[in-house]
Amino acid sequence: MTVTGLLPPPGYAHAAVVEAGERLVFLAGAVPMDTDGRLVGEGDPAAQTRQVLTNLTAALRAAGTDLPHVIASTVYVATTDHADLPTVWDVVRASGLSDGPHTSTLLGVTVLGYPGQLVEITATAVVPA
Repeated sequence: MTVTGLLPPPGYAHAAVVEAGERLVFLAGAVPMDTDGRLVGEGDPAAQTRQVLTNLTAALRAAGTDLPHVIASTVYVATTDHADLPTVWDVVRASGLSDGPHTSTLLGVTVLGYPGQLVEITATAVVPA
């Protein structure tokens, strides 16, 4: 839901409500690594975001859900350039991640877990009945 009286958020909601009894999935951070453990998109935040979303989608589907059922996410971008944040956010918005009632936080951080890693996304999703 978007709250009246607050600045309208760009592509996400202020709050997401989940009915009691729903099955939830809490995902660890999806990272821009391929199945062989190689970094995808070195130095390219948009390419890394696409790989992160591919990996996030695979984890969601394994749990019985998908991107439109994500209710909350946190997007981490390791950068000192503020311009990288909207670059990553544009890729996130173009995915199915923001299709449902979805809250999100976009953060610029100093460093992430793998050498060369620029993007990571954590998520919580509802498993449809």
